Amino acid sequence: MTASDAQSMSLRDLMAMATPEERAGFDDMWLGYTETYGAPDLRTAIAGTYAAQPVENILCFAGASEGIFAANTVLLNRDSHAIVVTPNYQSHESLPATICAATAVPLDPDDGWSLDIDRVAAAIKPNTKLVTINFPHNPTGAILPLDRCHALIELCRHHGIYILHDEIFNGLGPTGAQHLPFVADLYERGLSLNVMSKSYGLPGLRIGWIACQDRDVLSRMERLKHYLSICNSGPSERLALIALNHRDQILARNCAIVDENLPKWDAFFARHPDLFDWKRPDGSCMAFPRYKGADGVEAFTKSLVEDSGVLFLPSTIYRSDLGDTPTDRFRLGFGRTGLDEGLAALEAHIMRNRA
Repeated sequence: MTASDAQSMSLRDLMAMATPEERAGFDDMWLGYTETYGAPDLRTAIAGTYAAQPVENILCFAGASEGIFAANTVLLNRDSHAIVVTPNYQSHESLPATICAATAVPLDPDDGWSLDIDRVAAAIKPNTKLVTINFPHNPTGAILPLDRCHALIELCRHHGIYILHDEIFNGLGPTGAQHLPFVADLYERGLSLNVMSKSYGLPGLRIGWIACQDRDVLSRMERLKHYLSICNSGPSERLALIALNHRDQILARNCAIVDENLPKWDAFFARHPDLFDWKRPDGSCMAFPRYKGADGVEAFTKSLVEDSGVLFLPSTIYRSDLGDTPTDRFRLGFGRTGLDEGLAALEAHIMRNRA
């Protein structure tokens, strides 16, 4: 019950959404190399998800991780400095820290896991080239307030710093979630990272992308891609195009699962206030509650999976080499169906250990 992606679907279910033309595009495709930038019609569909990005500002990757690697490799060198938020997805810290000096700016759990822009400003050095953020945030589900987003952009614009924004959970969350605009639409040095894996629930396609107004940076990443995946899977591109053409239907389905599951977590945590501190996330399909039991979160999650078959990620998974991160939390996911069975096993585990 710790998954960070929305409920996936079968190939049959996805193809059931396809128009006859889309189905023919998949059935009749030529299984040769595709374009390194990505298929033109797929890039057009991706560009259509943004407010103001032409197709020329889109570069496709084999998943989001390849995009993270390419962006860090192109923008940083050993004389650079990078700023990252913590806790975070591991490669957002480990990749820049492998290339150059890096500074962590921790998100504040007492401020809704928000980002202190003054702390970012204090971390900037003359050689700072990149700030990496991630909202909706993994693992907390927090969304940065819009005024802080604009303040960060203005700060980075003043210093000529690029912003890599991991936006792979944009569009996924409970009803009423206020998602940020894409950074590529707001900032000339903003890199918008997205993928079919999380909000769309289609990680098996391995189709990701970066949108960016700086076409020189895109061109350098495209050249690097020749040493990585070279090009995307042709069948995956056709399937991703079908999904994007029906994105409203897929996102509505996945957000409905979140809406169904979140009240069940609300009720569970209301029954156990002595063991957990619960904050409803702003978006995405995961949260990062605090465990208050005397045994500690490592022992709790270990016994939970070994004795009852319920998997959570303890916060040590999100440890940082750059600074302190919370040690009393765990990531849970609520973007998939079948939650009742897991909740029943979790409840039974807690009751047995209370006896």
